[in-house]
Amino acid sequence: MKTLIANRARMAPLAMALAAGMAVLGGCASTPAPVEQLAVAEAAVQRANTTSTSESSAVELKVATNKLAAARQAMAAKDYELAGRLAEQATVDAQVAELRSQSARSRQAAQESMDASRVLSEEINRKAVR
Repeated sequence: MKTLIANRARMAPLAMALAAGMAVLGGCASTPAPVEQLAVAEAAVQRANTTSTSESSAVELKVATNKLAAARQAMAAKDYELAGRLAEQATVDAQVAELRSQSARSRQAAQESMDASRVLSEEINRKAVR
């Protein structure tokens, strides 16, 4: 029993030193560079950067472009956590711009269809009266 207590007493400083070492090593571990997130953001902004998006969703596209630029700056400054967050936000903002542009095109197409239908109905009514 005394031997067990003596062994534990000798092991306690070693265990504490090991725990402290692990904490130091854990503290040194940094966030990895968000290379994939930045590539996804670049692709999303590039895909959204069309003439129709520039016309109908210019604000959203500008926000996405600015966040992508800020993500690149954070990456260069090795602030990988910020770079990752900004890259994710740029991706979402680019998708919003793209979806708003698609929505605007869909509304325009629907309006053109309704106008064509109205013109056709008027033509049919005019021929029926004769």
